[in-house]
Amino acid sequence: MQGVAGNDETALLVFLVLWVFGIYFIFAISRMGMATCWWRRLPCRTRLCLRLYLSIIAVILLCLVLFAYTLIFDPDVTDINLSDVQQLTPKPHELCVIVPFRDREPELAEFAPHIQQFLDNQNVKHVILAMNQTDQYRFNRASLINVGWLESDRIGCDYLVMHDVDLLPANPQIDYSFPQLGFVRHISSPEYHPKYNYTKFIGGILMLTMADYKAIDGMSNKYWGWGLEDDEFYLRIRDGNLNLTRVSNLTTDRTNSFRHIHGKERKRDYAVVTKTQREMKRKRDRVREF
Repeated sequence: MQGVAGNDETALLVFLVLWVFGIYFIFAISRMGMATCWWRRLPCRTRLCLRLYLSIIAVILLCLVLFAYTLIFDPDVTDINLSDVQQLTPKPHELCVIVPFRDREPELAEFAPHIQQFLDNQNVKHVILAMNQTDQYRFNRASLINVGWLESDRIGCDYLVMHDVDLLPANPQIDYSFPQLGFVRHISSPEYHPKYNYTKFIGGILMLTMADYKAIDGMSNKYWGWGLEDDEFYLRIRDGNLNLTRVSNLTTDRTNSFRHIHGKERKRDYAVVTKTQREMKRKRDRVREF
């Protein structure tokens, strides 16, 4: 293991040189009383001052020798690895933008460059994950987000935002920074969402840490088609004692905080919202998906 003292051979050589020079210097001082006539011709006061100065230099040399010894042979110093020191630097946060969609390629083509530029402007390190459902079954937004969590975990993101593909942030004040552990940030809050404003609405754009998403078991996989998976997730947030915060104090309003690009010709799957599925909202699955 390479210590912070640098090259061990060089340090050892410096130590030996200082040690030899120090021993010689101390020996020379001790012999001054027996020195030749030039020393004896000096006044007593001068000889005393010279002895004092040389003694001080000898003490300094001895301290340098002891310091070099400590750097070379003290394991508490030399065993410090530079890679261990570098690991003390906090890893920058990384956001995974999870975009569940199906048959929305035109919206995705507009969304992806927009959100990338928006996050770059905020210096948010991010990855965009477009979760495309390609089977013949009803759309299952929650399952796509759960799969997105698994992929985000593999990539190494430490927080995620579940993001509707047709909702583009337009106000630079909308914050996509790390929300802190224990906090859920509803970015498209009812105050600013262009369509929905009921109290328990948490759809559209919702952000939380990877750890918090796992702690509340993610989202229920039982909701096929459009609707109710967000309402059920709201209950999980509440039961998990997470703090739900909503974006506020923007200089814009519901008409211009976000741009909604949902095409009128693309109708959502409303038919699945049945009495049976409303009952499922109360009988939530608690199977740990992660």
